[in-house]
Amino acid sequence: MLARLTRLGLLCGVVLLALMASLVVLQVAARNFLDLGLPWADELARFSTIGLVFLGVPCLAGRQVLVSVTMLPDACPPKVRAWMAFACDIATLLFAALLLQSFAEFLPRAGKFLTPAMQVPNWVYYSLALVGHAVLAAVALDRVIAALTGRPATAPYHDPRDDSGLPT
Repeated sequence: MLARLTRLGLLCGVVLLALMASLVVLQVAARNFLDLGLPWADELARFSTIGLVFLGVPCLAGRQVLVSVTMLPDACPPKVRAWMAFACDIATLLFAALLLQSFAEFLPRAGKFLTPAMQVPNWVYYSLALVGHAVLAAVALDRVIAALTGRPATAPYHDPRDDSGLPT
């Protein structure tokens, strides 16, 4: 179920990417052809970017394909590589927990203020980041528990396209 949730987040990220690209084109067209600035379009594109990043990261974390330098793990035996992956999952869990704590401190104070152009409360504006980090924490916890219980941590999140890049 958590793997499905991460795939849904990735799908939402793709929709937000399309929205962001459309808003950028709209903004350029409005400025060049109509001499009209659309501050709400910039703000909505920024919201889309925040959502794209934070909703996509849990899926990548589940698959263990976040940006990384793998020279050292690739050179190590499988046991050592597994311990390194476990350490990364612990670090990801701690990072997500720290950011969730930061949201708990930040949003009650800043969440009531409105964004300048769209006049949306900040808690709405940062809601996708909050949801993304909550799912990231759940994924990291799931991976840590999987490693401790001996089940493969990446298996539920595996996508057949990961191996070849092409759908099967």
